[in-house]
Amino acid sequence: MTTSLLRSLAPEEFTPEVTYLNTSSYGLTPRRTVEAITALVRQNATGAHAHPGSFESFELARAAYGRLVGVGADRVAVGTSVSAHVAVVAAALAAGSEVLAPAGEFASLVTPFSVRGDLKVRYVPLADLAAEVRPETALVAWSAVQSSDGRIADHAAVRAAAAAHGARTLLDTSQAAGWLPVSAGEYDYTVAAAYKYLMCPRGTSFLTVSDEAQERTLPVQAGWLAAEDMWGSTYGPVTEFASSARRFDASAPFLCYEGAVASLGLLESLGADAVHAHNVALADLFRDGLTALGHTPVAAPGSAVVAVPGLGERAEELARAGVRVSARAGNLRASFHLYNGAGDVARVLSVLAE
Repeated sequence: MTTSLLRSLAPEEFTPEVTYLNTSSYGLTPRRTVEAITALVRQNATGAHAHPGSFESFELARAAYGRLVGVGADRVAVGTSVSAHVAVVAAALAAGSEVLAPAGEFASLVTPFSVRGDLKVRYVPLADLAAEVRPETALVAWSAVQSSDGRIADHAAVRAAAAAHGARTLLDTSQAAGWLPVSAGEYDYTVAAAYKYLMCPRGTSFLTVSDEAQERTLPVQAGWLAAEDMWGSTYGPVTEFASSARRFDASAPFLCYEGAVASLGLLESLGADAVHAHNVALADLFRDGLTALGHTPVAAPGSAVVAVPGLGERAEELARAGVRVSARAGNLRASFHLYNGAGDVARVLSVLAE
């Protein structure tokens, strides 16, 4: 493990006042993002501009996110939350369809299916997800990285099983995009809350839709922004939707997307491989330290998220000591990102050793 992997990748961009190991809850805001949002807020206070922001920010963010997950901008829709994107996917399923998901999956990914009342939502252990796909399964929905403990599914096996049975796939990349390489084009749908490892303002989210999935998915949340001709569709119902995934856009806040452009630009400048190697190296260092203290983390090889069963109650104690982690499903969860370094690992281990 090289020393460079254990230092912050962009120290000039961040000013944490605590040992911050909680990116799985929200990512720290880069300095450039703060500056971009502040400039737009000041502009909006003057009334000198025709609009409270630029629609170009949506297009720039759409394109940047597409590059990060390996799809063209025409396959990306913008919005404000994962659950709203998933609701669009849920609306595309026929009554009686089976949705397969891991037990303990994050609520925003599964609730839009359960509230319909006419779908069969079946939960199985994450390790059994691929084996549990059946001929009657219409959709498999799962997270690239589990929120509660950082486990990573065998995505290739799940995709293969889904393809073998004609099931569609929905991958939630909220805990992955920004550090774990993702090829969104390998799935029918992907969704991402961008305020975690993508470090965008909360209120920024992305949906990717394959060409084939677009044809069978209705833009049920559409407004005028989803029209092929936006400015010609401001009154009356939209009669021609965008030919791209923009038809699934929801009205989005300019301030959030102005910031998103800056945050995504930082990630692109660093490179996905560098961020991935850095985050996993720190997580592995923490796992080794936990083992030395007699603790056994949840087995999650290759993950930047480390969960320790039974230690969740110590999260408040750590917060009082200036270490920000989280408690999830009884686990103490620490999550590492580009602004962390080896000193952060040493600090949390020292508190846990007391």
